[in-house]
Amino acid sequence: MPFLDLAGDPLWVTDWSEAPRPGGVTFLLLHGAGMDHTVWALVGRRLAAAGHGVLAPDLPGHGRSGGAPRGRIEAIAEAVVAMLDRLRPPRPIPVGHSMGALVALETAARWPVAALAPVAAAPRMAVHPDLLALAARDAVRAAELMVTWSFPRSVRFGAQPVPGAWLPAAARRLLAARGPSVLAADLGACDAYRRAAEVASRVRVPALVVAGARDRMTRPAAGRALAEALPRGRFLCLEDCGHMIPLERPRALAEALLALAAEASATASSAGR
Repeated sequence: MPFLDLAGDPLWVTDWSEAPRPGGVTFLLLHGAGMDHTVWALVGRRLAAAGHGVLAPDLPGHGRSGGAPRGRIEAIAEAVVAMLDRLRPPRPIPVGHSMGALVALETAARWPVAALAPVAAAPRMAVHPDLLALAARDAVRAAELMVTWSFPRSVRFGAQPVPGAWLPAAARRLLAARGPSVLAADLGACDAYRRAAEVASRVRVPALVVAGARDRMTRPAAGRALAEALPRGRFLCLEDCGHMIPLERPRALAEALLALAAEASATASSAGR
């Protein structure tokens, strides 16, 4: 690493692992539409400090990865599975934010994982036709609109737990930098994906769905519905939090993921007896 060659397209994979402890898991952090691995920096480093492996790819066509955006959730998951086939990380736990949550779900149905964590997700992640059209012609304006809806009012006006960072501006830069083709492809992939509930019913590992109480893009009730579709799903709702949970509440999210890893380890130990 950091580059893997997947059928001629370089896939950038950031490895935040420090000294993984025996029996630890490998968190696979999958970013959302128009983003890249950097949205996971605070969460990833906390997970690594706890002794777990942490891999955060830039999905195809995003960040430093080559190729074009795949345009379908299933196709993005194929790239992630190809990465897992190459790296064979021990006991992977896919953790996906927004679009990445759908990719994580598909990945968990295709590869033997230890657990699953969809973040800011829903069984049906429809995108308004006006936003789809705007993203196709003007990524900057689409990013402005998405940021307005992604963060609660308190964060947009500076009340946030990350010192020195204006979170809406960071998210806006990421979204706008990708260009209209990437953002439009990602939003279109979310809108077209209709099989989340059916796929979830086949994922029988411990699963945690995390929602923000003030998320206006994927409402908490929709996150709870996804958790209920997972045979071993649990639901966590973070107060005073919007859609951008990895940026808004990195500590709370990391602690919830560490608890999920402990649950997965206990499940594995019980199965081995």
